Amino acid sequence: MSFASFADFLAMGNHGAYVWSAYGICLVVVVLNVLLPLQARRRYLQDEARRMRREESR
Repeated sequence: MSFASFADFLAMGNHGAYVWSAYGICLVVVVLNVLLPLQARRRYLQDEARRMRREESR
């Protein structure tokens, strides 16, 4: 598919809103699929370290 200008490329034949919103949603999902497990792992490790310190002090 060939576009005459960058504006035509962004418009995607009057389907630009759908196309670019789909790309945006996909990007958000991919980023969340990376960040949320990293955050959960960090929280788990902090909780375990806290638990170990409590057990050592008993």
